[in-house]
Amino acid sequence: MAEKKVTLKVINQSGEDVSKVLVSAAVFGIEANNQVMFDSVQVYQANMRQGTAKVLTRAEVRGGGKKPWRQKGTGRARAGSSRSPIWRKGGIAFGPRGNQNYKLSQNKKEHALALKSALSLKAASKDIIVVDEFNFETISTKNGAAMLANIKAKAKTLIVINEENDNLVASVRNIPGVIVVGTNNLSVYDILNTNSVVFTKAAVKEVEGGLN
Repeated sequence: MAEKKVTLKVINQSGEDVSKVLVSAAVFGIEANNQVMFDSVQVYQANMRQGTAKVLTRAEVRGGGKKPWRQKGTGRARAGSSRSPIWRKGGIAFGPRGNQNYKLSQNKKEHALALKSALSLKAASKDIIVVDEFNFETISTKNGAAMLANIKAKAKTLIVINEENDNLVASVRNIPGVIVVGTNNLSVYDILNTNSVVFTKAAVKEVEGGLN
């Protein structure tokens, strides 16, 4: 039995139809699995956390070397330091220590399913745009904005390329909401967090081959 295919229209930088590309329905046409997409986004956001927040303990905060008052006879509770956690300006008892580890992981099969689910959602809503190639002879934000308008990319756009294209990256980097990633750095979070996903024809085939 022949493998089911999804047809995606291919346009050029001017927004003109040039051809079509057939991609696997097993990658771009599955029923989305919300749970694995949720897990993948959670892993991505957790792994972006630096975990460097830190507070001072009573041993690290400055001052408090002298006993505030004598041990007995004052009618007040015993106190050995004015930097005790129960004192104002004292150390923090159970605060973050600067070495927190928030790392999470997701197995490869679940991550692949999450990517397929996210791509299938975008394909179903017709938010995937395939461009034959990006050809920028010079760096120009004006040309970058014109290209996005021509291909009808929406406000937040993810551009996926399979090879280095410095002129493209430099031409769109100052446009709000536009990011460029390689096929090897494609994440579920980036796909779901954008309105349009723009692939080059070569990039969409490379993603298909990696997930199929």
